[in-house]
Amino acid sequence: MTVEPVRPTPFADMLATAGVREVCQLDGPIGLMAYHGGSLEEQTDVIAAEVARRTGASYYAVLQPPDLNWHIPSHHFVSDQSPTLARFLEHVETTVTIHGFGRRGFFTSLLLGGRNREFAEHIGTHLRIVLPAYEIISDLAQIPKELRGQDLRNPVNVPKHAGVQIELPPRVRGTSPMWADWEGPGLAPHTQRLIDGLVEAVQTWS
Repeated sequence: MTVEPVRPTPFADMLATAGVREVCQLDGPIGLMAYHGGSLEEQTDVIAAEVARRTGASYYAVLQPPDLNWHIPSHHFVSDQSPTLARFLEHVETTVTIHGFGRRGFFTSLLLGGRNREFAEHIGTHLRIVLPAYEIISDLAQIPKELRGQDLRNPVNVPKHAGVQIELPPRVRGTSPMWADWEGPGLAPHTQRLIDGLVEAVQTWS
């Protein structure tokens, strides 16, 4: 019987592109992910990395260089195209993937998708406390279908207990015109509050 070779996917092509980097640190059983990081969905990797650092969680990111802005749907990030991603998904039991989005009508909305709905509600409870000016949407029926993160091939759903896909608008990532005059120190205040809420949610999840 002839065995068909594994065909490259857009993910494999991206990893072969100059300047693209994978970052992976295996630590705790909860894994923070930002595979649309770098120049694409700005600050998502910064947020995920800081939450992982403060909680002892594992961390995986794909970082695009400033001259690249290549969006690949989540279900194309498959482990058979990346040994690094494969190790990460085998190591963790639950995931939190950090994404960025911008859509009319949702500029102050955070969307909590993914197939671990109990964890999504837990995270939502903590984010509503620290981000009262935002709408934290954890009801899948209120989230646009393409942003719900329900595909089983999506990395957020691959580990044993699946996870939560968090879609963040530019304002809470500190990348909207609202923060044009922000000079620091540190991250924009809303971004810092977001991180604080996620840290508390991860630390209190069992």
